[in-house]
This record gives sequence, structure tokens and C-alpha cells, in this order.
Amino acid sequence: MSAAERIRVLLVDDQALFRAGVRMLVTSQPDLELAGEAANGAEGVQLAAETSPDVVLMDIRMPVMDGIAATTQIVENATKEGRTPPRILVLTTFDLDEAAARAIRGGASGFVLKDAEPEFLLAAIRTVHAGSAVIAAGATRELFQYFSSSEPVKPQPPEFGNLTSREREIFVLAARGLSNSEIASTEFLSEATVKTHISRILSKLGLRDRVQMVVYAFEHGLTGADEESSSRRRSDGSNA
Repeated sequence: MSAAERIRVLLVDDQALFRAGVRMLVTSQPDLELAGEAANGAEGVQLAAETSPDVVLMDIRMPVMDGIAATTQIVENATKEGRTPPRILVLTTFDLDEAAARAIRGGASGFVLKDAEPEFLLAAIRTVHAGSAVIAAGATRELFQYFSSSEPVKPQPPEFGNLTSREREIFVLAARGLSNSEIASTEFLSEATVKTHISRILSKLGLRDRVQMVVYAFEHGLTGADEESSSRRRSDGSNA
């Protein structure tokens, strides 16, 4: 495999021993290449600008600049310069981590636990590079359900009105964390048709992936929670 075909990974973490382990893991794969290492968020922002990695593995808690601020800065810098931002995977030690939720709001495409199996981390890198953040869609929904209950809901944005009724139905199901196959089964569609709808939804809303779709849905109160709750009451035979 040529260097141009390899997935270039930037590692940002303040623990030297952890970086050494991830470095060995990444460099052992023929389709991956280590673009660089940074010991804090500020260094990560600088290296991201210098090396233009495909994927960034971003620790949350670091000195100088934390992973939340670094994630936001990397995405903003790339967008301002007309470049496609790298996919950013947050590294966290907790399943339900408010800092991870904030980093995802800042543009990260998901999160991976720092004690995950090596094979899972490698799969996460490849999957997120391919443009699919399904690996964390369900987990992201759980994360935002846990931390977003007290946050004010933003008004429904104008671009949401550009979705067709079918696209809105699929948007809600995807925002709940359902996979393409699950949506296809629920809506009696082919997976290819669902994939096409998802691509159109992302394009119309200006979103990069399904994780950002989950964030968008929670921020604007578009998760379909009311409809889901009403449906459950009907199935329970309640008139309340």
C-alpha cells in the first residue's frame, strides 16, 4: 500500500506511556501511518495544521489546552481555510463523560474508551475515516440523554424545513441511534435507499456524519421523544 493510501493518524495525549502503546499499534498496521504525536491540545492544534491528518485521536484531559478546546480549534481552523476537517475520535476513561459530550459538540465524530481492546480502536479509526460514525451513534445518544436534560433547546433551524417527510422520519430514527439495516426494517426500505436518504439529510443540514446528526437532534429538540413517548403510552393502552 502506498503512503498516499494510508490513513494518517495524529495522536494527542499527555501520557507518554499511552502514546507509546498507540504508536506501536498504529505503525504495525499496513494501512495506517502515524502523522505525529502531541502531549497537549495546543501542540495538537499546531500539528494538525502542519500535517493535515485524516484522523485525530484526542485525549480529553490534558495540560495547556484540553481536548475539548483543541477539537473545536482544529475543526474551526480547517473550515476557515477551506479544508475538510480531520475526523476526531475522543479518548476518554468514562462511558458517560460530560467532557466527551462537549468535544462531540465541538466537532468530534465519536469517542472511544481508553481501555478499549486494540482491535476495537483500529476498527474505530478505519470506520470513522470511511465517513461512518455509526460506531458511536447509539452511545452518543445515551451520552446526550444523560447530560442534555437541563440545557435549553434551540429553535428549529430553517434548513430542517427543507427535509421531505420521509427524510424527517429517517432523521428521527437515525438520531435515536438506529443503524441503516434497522431503519430499513422499520421503514420497509432497502439499506441502499436508507443510505441515500441519510446522505441527502446530512447534505441538506450541513452535517458531516451521523454522530453530528445526533447532536443536532438533541440541540434542537428533534429526537422524536414526544412521539416515542406517545407511541409507548398507546401500546400500553393508556389514554393519558
